[in-house]
Amino acid sequence: MIKRDQRVLSGSPKSLDAMFHTHSDVTSTALPDLRRFVRFTGSPVTIAGAIAILFLAFSAPASRADDLQTASQSTGNPFADYFLNWFPRVSQIQSEQPHWITPLVTVTPRLEEEYRYDQSWTTKENHSSVDNYGYNKGLEFIPFDPVEIIIGVPGYEEQNRDPHQFGWADETFLVKYRILSGNEENGNYILTAFMGLSVPSGSDDFSSHNYEYTPTIAAGKGWGNFDIQSTLGFTVWGNGFVHTDDPGNSLVSNTTFQYRVAKYFWPEVEANYTYWPSGANEGRNQLLVTPGLMIGRIPIHDRVGITFGLGCQFPVTDHATIHRNIILSGRIPF
Repeated sequence: MIKRDQRVLSGSPKSLDAMFHTHSDVTSTALPDLRRFVRFTGSPVTIAGAIAILFLAFSAPASRADDLQTASQSTGNPFADYFLNWFPRVSQIQSEQPHWITPLVTVTPRLEEEYRYDQSWTTKENHSSVDNYGYNKGLEFIPFDPVEIIIGVPGYEEQNRDPHQFGWADETFLVKYRILSGNEENGNYILTAFMGLSVPSGSDDFSSHNYEYTPTIAAGKGWGNFDIQSTLGFTVWGNGFVHTDDPGNSLVSNTTFQYRVAKYFWPEVEANYTYWPSGANEGRNQLLVTPGLMIGRIPIHDRVGITFGLGCQFPVTDHATIHRNIILSGRIPF
């Protein structure tokens, strides 16, 4: 079995060598999973997306059921046991990673279970405004080690211009695969891969009218109360080309600097960078700076808590797509 997380990195360098040499053992099982994914999407996966999927598959170990040292209960029914032991299993999985808080904009490399609702008020460069209720956040859960699935709830958008437009955004999904991690006692770091999918299910005025894939690599490192969380991803359109009036493929990087104060307060500054190599924004660079404050996780009962935050994005580069964006975020971790 391939070992990961802090149990690997707390050992000798030989442990790392053994881990990487075992990747060839799972190649034969990874390729059928890739073929099934291609059939599921119904459209060719772009090169970038395929590379990300292979990366996830080749990193996948065998089942870690014997590694979960939880006080599991058994009814004799595997299906019932799976749900009966859900929270002990999740607690064990999360104990192997840092306990930072999820930033306002940057998608954390940590695995989380929560329901999230965000709201934003955006002023564009032409001084029109867009209000987004939901911001495509939603349910985040950990079905098994070391995977998290996010099912987004399409945001409801209102564009305040003439003519007035309103409607639903596209449906989004995200899968996280935690590759390496160590909690605060074992290095305080994490490395995770994502695969995002956007489905053109929204209203005509707010839909991209195309499938979008976003392979991403995410990492984080902490030093005491200070941590850095960062992601680098590339959004590609499922049809393999972009019309000149479409927003275009984009390279997206987000980095957050956080510092924990008095247990529940997490002031932060984020740098949100986007580059468009094609489409209507071809050649454009945009860097947004987002100061904000997150408060949480405030316990309510057992695993249930509450987290909320507020921040404001503003551009520091010329020809940005927005003038200002105020974001309010609320989460119920469980």
